Amino acid sequence: MAASVVPHFANDAGAEKITVGVKELKCMGARAPFDHPHVFLDMGNDDQVLCPYCSTLYRYDERFTATDSDPEGSIVNLEAEAH
Repeated sequence: MAASVVPHFANDAGAEKITVGVKELKCMGARAPFDHPHVFLDMGNDDQVLCPYCSTLYRYDERFTATDSDPEGSIVNLEAEAH
C-alpha cells in the first residue's frame, strides 16, 4: 500500500505507453470529462503494468522522478485542476 499520495496520470495523447518514475499510480484515462474510473495500479516487482480500462502501458524508469513522465505532461495535479 502506498505510504504517500499516489500520483494520477492521464493519457490525453493516446500514447501506447507512458514512462513514469513511480511503481504505484492511478490511471484516469484522459482528463475529465473523458476520463475512466481512476484505477490504482501497482507494478510490484515488475517494471510495467497495463491499465485494464484504457490499455495504457505504464513503464517504470528509475532515472525519472515521481513527477516525470514521457510523454511529458501526463502527470495530473488534481488540486490545481480543481480550481
